[in-house]
Amino acid sequence: MTGSAVPPSFRLAYVPGVTPAKWVRIWNERLPGIPLNLIAVSAAEASDMLRGRGADAGFVRLPIDRTDLSAIPLYTETTVVVVPKDHLVAAVDEVATEDLADDVVLHPLDDTLDWERLPGRPAIERPATTADAIELVAAGAGLLVVPQSLARLHHRKDLTYRPVTDAPQSRVALSWPEEATTDLVEDFIGIVRGRTVNSSRGRTPAAAQPKSQRSEAGGARRKPAAGKPTGKSARGGSGGPKGGKRGKPRRRS
Repeated sequence: MTGSAVPPSFRLAYVPGVTPAKWVRIWNERLPGIPLNLIAVSAAEASDMLRGRGADAGFVRLPIDRTDLSAIPLYTETTVVVVPKDHLVAAVDEVATEDLADDVVLHPLDDTLDWERLPGRPAIERPATTADAIELVAAGAGLLVVPQSLARLHHRKDLTYRPVTDAPQSRVALSWPEEATTDLVEDFIGIVRGRTVNSSRGRTPAAAQPKSQRSEAGGARRKPAAGKPTGKSARGGSGGPKGGKRGKPRRRS
């Protein structure tokens, strides 16, 4: 691949709740000459952005239409219910959906959970976004069930959250256009999968080679110094000086 064909930057989209900082840091260490640009996108718009080549890859929430997109599932989030701190739920460690049956449970239009049956009582109107729903929870208008990362993202001092044991869970994946699996996409896949520098498509920085050389040089320094035992028997004739011999201590009679 010629240098002129390498794009000037790598565009990485990410949905709310995903924190790509760790992977961005590793990218900057390994590929300092290629800037990584972050693009915040809603969960509903992430797939269309990738298909339209608005980003080279992106962190999305599954399920997505994978007709022309590749995806590597990365992790599954705990689902929690967000409640006011004085709510009864705040007094327990976890709840089941049936425990929310008497409460109004908000269902925002950008909800990412794949519900078969919504918990609790429905609100009169669905909030437009998760952020709007959080404001309604703080106002005492209902509760909200979301992936834990979204509860943390919209943290408020007057709210808390607890795990919901039987709620659907949200899976986060790395996705990219199937027909645009470039070298840079492969590099980022390697970073996300935890590949080392030496195993990531052979793109070993120049700084890695001296380390190997230093390792070999270090092996030479581990040779025993003059005058010290070399592992041969002390009775083998011309070894070190006699003062260097060590035997078992004699028992006193």
